[in-house]
Amino acid sequence: MATQTSVPAAGLRETKKQETRQLISDHATRLFISQGFERTTIAEIAAAARVAKKTVTNYFARKEDLALDHQEEFATSLARAVAARHPGESALAALRRAFAGAAADQDPVAGFCGQEFARMIADSPTLTTCLQALHEQRERHLAQTLAEVTGAEPDDITVQTAAGLLGTVHRVLFHRIQTLTLAGHAGDEIARVIAAEATQAFGLLEPALSDYATA
Repeated sequence: MATQTSVPAAGLRETKKQETRQLISDHATRLFISQGFERTTIAEIAAAARVAKKTVTNYFARKEDLALDHQEEFATSLARAVAARHPGESALAALRRAFAGAAADQDPVAGFCGQEFARMIADSPTLTTCLQALHEQRERHLAQTLAEVTGAEPDDITVQTAAGLLGTVHRVLFHRIQTLTLAGHAGDEIARVIAAEATQAFGLLEPALSDYATA
């Protein structure tokens, strides 16, 4: 007689938590898009998701976290790409390669989020400020990793300058994707345009950083 395997209770609890988190996030996004981020309250989100207001704040400490729910992934993306560079590959080359893959995949972390979502961010002073802070946080993470892989101090001028240059290129490309999205261009078209523009943008850094932080 065959025995039936059961899913551990801890696994079921974690699955339920993830489902609840996603439910809240989905309803929040719908409300933010339909009536604006600033105008939407936590109480409205809780009512839409049919959970207590406290449940929403347990999963999302700030209202901004409901709208920008890939913050950690975004903030560490450049640092992770540098840490995972191939043997003989510079930080610049690794970041170029990672961005090319993200653009081809139309990754939301690279800026591909759809017109409605992009408009929601652009129309919200709170989210615009939060996004700017995330770009700065991403640059700081990158500087820390560059310092580690080159054996320099985090406040070393070369580390800070390299992180600033690399971070700026990614910021410019991110905003370019957002601009094209708001203008109504389709994702496939944006991916083609940004691939060519990324080649040009990263190429500007080649004279200074082609051999920097090589694995």
